Amino acid sequence: MIHVKDHKTLDLFKPFPFLGPKRRHLIEGSWAKLFRDHILHQLPVEKIFNNYSAFKGRPTKELYAMLGLMLLQQVHDLTDEEAICQFAFNIKWHYALGITNESDEDTYLSAKTLWTMRSLLIEQGLYGVLFQSVTDPLAKLFSLDPSLQRIDSVHLFSNMRHLGRIGLFVHTIRKFLVNLKRHHRELFDGLGQAFTDRYVTKQGQGVFSLVKPSESIRTLEVLGKDLFSLTEQFKSHPEVAKMSSFGLLVRLLGEQCHVEPQAEGEGPRVSIKANKEVASDSLQNPSDPDAGYDGHKGKGYQLQLAETYGRDEENKGLSLITVGQVESADQSDAHALIPLIEEAQRRGLGPEEVLADSLYGGDDNVEQARDRGVEVISPAMGKPGELSLADFSLKEDSTVEVCPEKKVPVKTRAKKGKYTATFDLDTCACCPRLSQCPVKRGKKGYSLRYNDKAVRLAERRAFEKTVAFREAYRYRAGIEGTISELDRKTGVKHLRVRGLGAVSFCAILKAAGLNLLRAAAFKNRKEKEKRMGIPNNAGLFGPFFVFKEQRLALWALLQRIRNSFGTNTPYWGESYA
Repeated sequence: MIHVKDHKTLDLFKPFPFLGPKRRHLIEGSWAKLFRDHILHQLPVEKIFNNYSAFKGRPTKELYAMLGLMLLQQVHDLTDEEAICQFAFNIKWHYALGITNESDEDTYLSAKTLWTMRSLLIEQGLYGVLFQSVTDPLAKLFSLDPSLQRIDSVHLFSNMRHLGRIGLFVHTIRKFLVNLKRHHRELFDGLGQAFTDRYVTKQGQGVFSLVKPSESIRTLEVLGKDLFSLTEQFKSHPEVAKMSSFGLLVRLLGEQCHVEPQAEGEGPRVSIKANKEVASDSLQNPSDPDAGYDGHKGKGYQLQLAETYGRDEENKGLSLITVGQVESADQSDAHALIPLIEEAQRRGLGPEEVLADSLYGGDDNVEQARDRGVEVISPAMGKPGELSLADFSLKEDSTVEVCPEKKVPVKTRAKKGKYTATFDLDTCACCPRLSQCPVKRGKKGYSLRYNDKAVRLAERRAFEKTVAFREAYRYRAGIEGTISELDRKTGVKHLRVRGLGAVSFCAILKAAGLNLLRAAAFKNRKEKEKRMGIPNNAGLFGPFFVFKEQRLALWALLQRIRNSFGTNTPYWGESYA
């Protein structure tokens, strides 16, 4: 039965009457009050109503508090046991989650209830809605300006063991055999004890852990034959073929092995693919089949982030993560820019200008973003030190005027977005920079051929050399600090879960939690500046105002000391004013 409280209605009596003024000041100055007043009642509990009955069964735990618990567990990077203890005993959590009754019914939570709620949110993909229910109210409350944003990705390691190729074969086969033994014991026994013990028992697996490097290829060939034998033997068995562990066998065989047909009377020949032939989206570990491989950072996932920033150093506003998306580590950053922009625009937080590194700033992405009203500032791809079209001087019609050595082409041509500039054969042959130049030798001279895309890239490379580009692009480095802060405060880079759904759940809620912590710190800073009389545009001169406040306080203290000695005492405190 559904159990929810109305958190929009104000309390008739002040909650937590046992809190004194000092402790109440502490708790109301933390993230807890911001969460209680502006986020708790926004949590999407109606999205999970269809999983419970409105009239039958035992009442659920208060659903707003449960969704809040899901968020706070990730913000503080807690295990399930730690989260249950905080839910039971932490007054700050009770204040934030609207728990005013200290009875076991309201504050006690079993581990199974926590697991069930988390599984429910992961299966229905509600972590994105939870992120929005935190970020969007904060953006509205603090009048967030989303016009300037920057994006980057961070690599995530799920809770899986990093296996070599031999370990991958052994663990995948073992996973299948264990499931086969559990559900089809007679088929398992039919494989023979010698075969099954090699993969199921610890003594048998120890043989594979002692393989010398010189014997690894031979061992892989044996494993490949066993893998092929299992898939051939059970592919026609309808119940076994439906098992997820059998699907991993088939996937591993296709990704890691070549199966070549032989002459009649001979079975197919199984050979192991070379390392370079194995795709980056291949199976990395049977316990986490969704994980991919990045040649630079390794196995796992990556979190794509977009955050707001400001260029006004004197009156810096709040910076929030507007969009977060998790994907396999083998995915290129080039595919993430447009989905991030579209998601931000859908929620009314679309940027006008985006800072990104060169992987995001391909010409196709820049043009698609421009069609959506967004300017992308990013370095263009290219090898440093080599000449490109950007080093040539172009006319208004995009034809070449002179080359980098100030030589005029003997002929230019422009037709349907394609351009050609031809230079004198003898002139180019004597050029000291010919080896770096993009021109190609022909019968009548050296020719430079390019199109509209190359012209756009040349204009971007020319812009990169200007002061305006350096001044604008220097703010992109700030997102590296955001990624570092996200990891230090929430532990986002090393997660306790496996699978794309669970990893997305944890990473997205951690990003939402960072927004909450940032908003609370920003609110406290603004309130402190207001109390101390620091103008909003004080900027670097803020400490001067703080010093002046302290000076005036000291002056008032000296006046009180003078008055305590009588009015005839010389005014020796005047020099401190």
